[in-house]
Amino acid sequence: MNRLSSIRQQFTPSRINIYFSILCFFFPPILGSAVSFVFNGGGLWSVLLIALKRRRFNVDRAMMALTIAIYAYCASNVLASIVNHAIVGDARHLVPLITFLLFPISYSTWSISQKTMLVRIIVLASMAACFGALLLAVYQQYQLGIRAEGGAGNAIVFAEVLCLAVVTCVAAALSGIERYRIALICAALGGTIAIVYSGTRIVWLALLIAGVAVLLINQRGLRGKSAVRLLLLLAAIAVPIAAFGFQTIAGRIAFLHSDWVAMAHGDHTTALGARVALWDIGLKAFREMPLFGHGVGATHLLIKQGFQDQFGLDAGFNHFHNGFLTALVQAGLLGALTLAAIFVIAARNAALVLRNSADPIERFGATMIVALVITYLTAGMTGILLGHDILDSVFMVFLVSGTYLACGRQAALMESQTVPSGVEADAVPPAKGQTAPSGVEGLAPPPAAR
Repeated sequence: MNRLSSIRQQFTPSRINIYFSILCFFFPPILGSAVSFVFNGGGLWSVLLIALKRRRFNVDRAMMALTIAIYAYCASNVLASIVNHAIVGDARHLVPLITFLLFPISYSTWSISQKTMLVRIIVLASMAACFGALLLAVYQQYQLGIRAEGGAGNAIVFAEVLCLAVVTCVAAALSGIERYRIALICAALGGTIAIVYSGTRIVWLALLIAGVAVLLINQRGLRGKSAVRLLLLLAAIAVPIAAFGFQTIAGRIAFLHSDWVAMAHGDHTTALGARVALWDIGLKAFREMPLFGHGVGATHLLIKQGFQDQFGLDAGFNHFHNGFLTALVQAGLLGALTLAAIFVIAARNAALVLRNSADPIERFGATMIVALVITYLTAGMTGILLGHDILDSVFMVFLVSGTYLACGRQAALMESQTVPSGVEADAVPPAKGQTAPSGVEGLAPPPAAR
């Protein structure tokens, strides 16, 4: 009976949420598509729990606004296929939309977690992901001689999801919610080097912009001696990045210059030339069907035909290397506007929290949302915004957890729950109005308490 009780204790709702959260934030750069199985599997399991009335919907204003925008985006893609009489043929292309439809359900289940505990899981899992990604990147760079792509199988996707882990570590270190600042900075440094090894220039820009945004969000705590220490720390960080990444950075910039010269002479076979060609093809396709688009299943054929007709090339892509252009072609103005609405509402939720709240946990959640919006919009200018299984799942992971931490409320369980011993002791400092459990160690108090 004691053994059975111990097993049950390990699989209480709170414990399951802990394991689930760890995997969602650790897997993306390390095991790639495994995060899609975890997130979607967890969402479908949540559907069953709600159907069995073991969970209830946790509805609040921020979540509802995002849900409406997300469901409108999904509906616009389905409508495009219906208008083009291709709903049957496009069915397999519409299946990935399930990831987005799970947003309110995953939010309701994730929000049974204590915010203090969830924050620490996010920080520690992101820190571990950065260290793991660095090991993979070094092996791939020096042993295999390829651009670092971690476990994602794609250098761009690897760099994008790792960028979020790096910014999360920086945000945790600057906000003061975690005492192990040196470890967090080291993790961020390691993750940054891995991003450099990926050779993904657009994510280099995204990381720079997101990093500046995090500094601005936490500028109140960076004055006087703290500001001097920060400048010295940034200088110390720049040295190893330059030392390890100089050759990669210089090589990628040289490639960009050579691509530009080739494109100026009409060569569209390079990475830059192909992107410009895709944008030209996409704009022409959008003008043909501006309102509802061509449907999600028409993209490959449109691109292949466009390369043949306009450039005399035999090339095939599944997207237009610009997230909003892809949405315009696939679902028309309706699709692009609803996609934009998701980012606008998420950014607005974060801005309101950062303006009105001094609670460190709420501000950390808002910072996660800001990092998500900046990273995806920047990387989506020349690549995929949404429509890749890893990127879609990570987008939902950060949007769900960030929204809950920033402006959500904890949901009550439908069934009785026994809190495992030791769980509370691993939590981060409580939000305002909560009482800290005894035995909390290893974490800094909120800035207001110092």
